[in-house]
Amino acid sequence: MTRIAIALAEDFADWEGALLMATARAYLGVEVLTASPDGRPVRSMGGLKVTPDLSFADLDPARFDALVLPGGLSWEEGVAPDFSPLVRAFHDAGKVVGGICAAASAVAASGILDGVAHTGNSLASHQKYPGYHGAERYVDRPQAVSDGKVVTAPGNSPISFTAEVLKALDLWSPEAEAEIGMFAAEHH
Repeated sequence: MTRIAIALAEDFADWEGALLMATARAYLGVEVLTASPDGRPVRSMGGLKVTPDLSFADLDPARFDALVLPGGLSWEEGVAPDFSPLVRAFHDAGKVVGGICAAASAVAASGILDGVAHTGNSLASHQKYPGYHGAERYVDRPQAVSDGKVVTAPGNSPISFTAEVLKALDLWSPEAEAEIGMFAAEHH
């Protein structure tokens, strides 16, 4: 069974990972587990309180197929935890790594975007992190970008982010396409 770890920080953007979590779990039979820095509950920007399944220390890449990071206010306020070791561990193990919105910049901080095409809220957002040296591979567009097993997206793109993470996990199917297409229909 495919397993996705969703790494949550306080004030995470609840809508950025919700479609991926619901589609993967409810329609594709994927096990989706959430984690917080210390395993304690976190609250989303919208006020949703999540009691995570794990702490970040419990996120062993050998037990998961993907690590997904939704963005949120903690990055804008400069209080987000350093995700770099976790991101590098998953990437080095050949797992899918996804970051959307400000979390795409957290992925940039890890250095793994330096060698792949990627996007995010803005190039300037990535360049705030000294570990980022991938400006020449930045793609300025409003949809998710997937290169190998790395998926990034600006915060306005949870639909294409979901689709690209599912594709990177080899879970793209007519059922997944129909489910995602239903949510994307208003944009066509």
